[in-house]
Amino acid sequence: MEIIGSTLRIYVDDLETASDFYERLTGATALRFERGGVSVAAVSCFLLMSGPKEELDVLRKVAATIAVDDVDQARAALSAAGADIIAGPVPTPVGRNLIAVHPDGSVFEYVDRKPAV
Repeated sequence: MEIIGSTLRIYVDDLETASDFYERLTGATALRFERGGVSVAAVSCFLLMSGPKEELDVLRKVAATIAVDDVDQARAALSAAGADIIAGPVPTPVGRNLIAVHPDGSVFEYVDRKPAV
């Protein structure tokens, strides 16, 4: 498994205002989508999320989003190292993801940019 990068998860009340700020800051255009009642804007290395408190409370348990070259390889490496895969791999608007709990209790999302098979 190759780790390509990470995304900073930011929870906001006003997605439009926050998106405008991060677009100006980075010079990147936001990729926007909806997932489970949560509005998301991905701007460069920032993942902005806004939505119902109950939905965001669940998402806040995830410490970070880790970009990998292949989610299937990540699943195998994580399992072999002792992590528990609690969700996925599942398709997303930009690839696939899974959620893993590391042996220390940290929760991470792993994503790739590969279409679902």
